[in-house]
Amino acid sequence: MQLTGLHVYPVKSMYRLSPDSAVVQPWGLAGDRRWMLADPTGRFVSQRENAAIGQIRPELRPDGALALTAPDGSRIEVPAPAVTAGDPIAEVEVWGTRFHAAEAAKEAHLWIAEHLGDYRLIHLDDPRARPVDPEYGEPGDTVSMADGFPLLLTTTASLDRLNELIAADHPEEHTPLPMERFRPNVVVTGSEPWAEDGWRRIRIGGLTFKVVKPCGRCVVTTTDQESGERRGKEPLRTLARHHRLLRKAAFGQNLIPEQPAGVEGDVLGTLRLGDDVEVLEDGAHWPVDER
Repeated sequence: MQLTGLHVYPVKSMYRLSPDSAVVQPWGLAGDRRWMLADPTGRFVSQRENAAIGQIRPELRPDGALALTAPDGSRIEVPAPAVTAGDPIAEVEVWGTRFHAAEAAKEAHLWIAEHLGDYRLIHLDDPRARPVDPEYGEPGDTVSMADGFPLLLTTTASLDRLNELIAADHPEEHTPLPMERFRPNVVVTGSEPWAEDGWRRIRIGGLTFKVVKPCGRCVVTTTDQESGERRGKEPLRTLARHHRLLRKAAFGQNLIPEQPAGVEGDVLGTLRLGDDVEVLEDGAHWPVDER
């Protein structure tokens, strides 16, 4: 098996970057979802509520600044907030977990309001501020502002199988779904369909990861990531019928990086397209819910 896709999402729910390599940190790929939008109550905002968020194109600067470009060509560059310089701190929430993060400058909020709505742009200055779900992680495991875990893995074999199922159930309206609909961090080629549901530990290149939980899917997977348009009921309709795990339509598995022996600090290593992928521990597949 090989690593054939790498994706980083600098701002939660915005457009992706697809580099040839990516540094891995304990809380995810470097630069992944360290920014997000929050509503006036502090709750995160995503494509679930506003599909237009996915049409904003982000860039990461070497100095930590974030550049955003809207579909109309409007552009803004946002410095990473310097908390020590007195930038405001906000209490924010992602899926029930509240934590503190830094607000971007007022100019960024005005730009976001013009293009998306009454949201604040938030930066996670301390990536240790938010723990993963303790039911699936260990003390000290943290995550950026991703939905729940540091990385999300999908496989091309499972996507091919899903597209086959959609075509079999609804041949008159099937257009093959691209992997971008599922917004993974790492994409693996060369497995059997749904094989990832039985993985417990894997190695990608020189790094190892715990495979901790299936990824329940939502309306974002029905959204064309290039146009921002909702495209009907797929893949949720077919996943709900054929691949429900933990009572949710599921696709992909969540990963937590393991600290390599002898490595200290926040840089665990680097993933590169073409890296070999090896299953180190397998187990019973997550049970498929009967409907």
